[in-house]
Formats: sequence, structure tokens, C-alpha cells
Amino acid sequence: MKSTPLTQKHIDLGARMAEFAGYNMPISYAGIKEEHHAIRNSVGVFDVSHMGEFLVKGNGSTELIQKVTSNDVTKLSPGEAQYSCLPNHNGGIVDDLLVYRLEDEDGAPSYMLVVNASNIEKDWNWIKEHNDANVSMENISYRCGLLAVQGPKAVEALQTLTEVDLSSIKYYDFKIGEMAGIKDVILSATGYTGSGGFELYVNNENLVELWDAVMEAGKPFNIQPTGLGARDTLRLEMGYCLYGNDIDDTTSPIEAGLSWITKVKKGGFNSQPIFAKHKAEGVDKKLVAFVVEDRRVPRHGYLLEDKSENGIGVVTSGTQSPSLDIPIGLGYVKTEFAKVGTEILVIAGKKKLNAKVVKLPFYKKD
Repeated sequence: MKSTPLTQKHIDLGARMAEFAGYNMPISYAGIKEEHHAIRNSVGVFDVSHMGEFLVKGNGSTELIQKVTSNDVTKLSPGEAQYSCLPNHNGGIVDDLLVYRLEDEDGAPSYMLVVNASNIEKDWNWIKEHNDANVSMENISYRCGLLAVQGPKAVEALQTLTEVDLSSIKYYDFKIGEMAGIKDVILSATGYTGSGGFELYVNNENLVELWDAVMEAGKPFNIQPTGLGARDTLRLEMGYCLYGNDIDDTTSPIEAGLSWITKVKKGGFNSQPIFAKHKAEGVDKKLVAFVVEDRRVPRHGYLLEDKSENGIGVVTSGTQSPSLDIPIGLGYVKTEFAKVGTEILVIAGKKKLNAKVVKLPFYKKD
């Protein structure tokens, strides 16, 4: 298994470790519930250095990214990021990703793409395959560390470490500055939790130093090291898709509720005609959110039925919501069953659980 520079820190903190995307990663420390509540109510920090980062720079970079992603990269100014996906040629999704517009270099645009850890090689090869103009590409995943400092107290805790005014950075904007004496840290107002905070990109050689500084700065707020278990419950309460569960090579972004990142009028890109047709004519299935009227948790792969016990779909993600204390899930259903309020059944072995389609997000701030 691969390690991040923080792996020994996690072990020393007593983390429960497991393999994830080829890395030895912390699943939980104090416990998923406690870490989840820390993010919702105060601040926590994730090591997500397993994620992949690519630099795409110079003449032709905008055109290449425009061709391989579904969102409109021409809308980005330096200091802005956007959520997007890499469509395949068949109306499915190679991966979802973040696109960062960096400062221009020598008058030409420069970008950083952040991709899922399990898809680094796949995504790199996919983009390279479409790089007809020989645009400059560099895979910096091996030297790029990433901390996600999340929660309502994240800005207050981090502000003690930098002179950059963090409160002035809008959601999905970023600045590059000094933090904890470390230069050229990307301070990105993004996250996968729905509770605010920052994602901090730094060279791997500075990652341990930054982790220690963040943990020290967070002490007045009882900062918690947080594992991938809570990361999953937090994202699910917001209805954020997880690649490999809720979206994959066979799902359309239109089916997954990602029409808003699929700009079919921007010009030609992979699967654009398919997505335009999906938008115009509708789709046969849709990803929906549902709550279970039982104590049993829906699991990935459980079948879904209508109230007449006809098969209508499948569960893609499920958990016991720590914030709401009820079982919640996402799943694809035939479009006619996607309306909010529709009653459905979750097939859990021999038991059929009553459930109801609800509007996202599950978790709403007071």
C-alpha cells in the first residue's frame, strides 16, 4: 500500500487504518459520529493527500479542458475553481473533478485539475489521449499534499496561521499565500462536507509541518483529526456524489442531477450530443434521495421497488445520518418514481423497508 507523509501521524493518533484507492488511509480516530459532529459544529481536519493533481498549462490548455470536461472552463478567472466531470464518449462519466484556474504564465492560461485517487492513472491517460495539440501536462500527484480543514470554526482557526484574509475568499475561490510560515500554499474555499472550510494544497515536504500547525491552531476549538468514514457520512448528508457509487462510466450527469455542470451550449465536448438529447427529451432514470422509515441502513446494491413491489431501481449510497439520526440513502429509480414524496421500498434481504423520496440536502443548517 502507498502512504501519505502523514500516515505515521495517523497511526500514532490511534486511527483505524484501511486500504483506500491503494493508500493506507485513516477511516476513523475517536469514532465516525464524534468526528462527523466536530465538522458540523466546530472544526476537523482530513488528510486527503491521496487525491490526484494535474497541471495543464500554456497555449491550447483552455481548449483541451473545454473538450474533455462538461462545465464551461472559459467562465473561470484566475483565482476561481469549478466542479466538473470528464464525460466518456458514451454518455457516462470517466470521473468528477475540480478545475482550478491559476495565474497566467507568459500570457498563457494555466490550470490545476484535482481528480479522485482511484482514478489518477485512468484520468491522466484519458486526458492525454485527447491532447491532440500537445498541450503541456504534468502529473504532480506524487508531490502534492492536501489537507481539508472543514467546519464552521475552520476560518477562525486557520486565520491565526496566515495574513491572507480568509473570510474574504468566496466559496469556490482560492488564493495562493503563506500559511504557518510555508510559502505558496493554495488556500481553497472548497470542501466535500457542506459545513464550510478550506482545502490546503502544499508540497508533500511541508505537509507534516502544516498538519502540526493546523492541529495546534485548532486546539481552542477542540479540532478533531477526521477520517474517511466521517467524510462519507458528511458528503452523503449533503447529497454529494461519490465516484464509483453514485456516478460511474455508465451514468449520465443528467441522470445524476448534475445538469448544472453540463453546459451543452458551450460548444463541442465529449458526449455533448448525448447530454443535449438527455436535457431536451428527459432520461429514463434519476438519482434520488430517500429516507428510510425504519432503523435499518440502506446499503449500496440493495434493490428498490414501488409500493406494488415492482423493481424500479437500486441503492447507490446509504448510511445512518449522524446529524438526523435516521437512515438515509441515494439511488437510481425510474424517472416516474423520482418525484419528492414518492413512497418506495428498500429490499434489505428478506425485509422490505418503507422509504420516501425527499429533497436534497438531507442536512440543512439551522
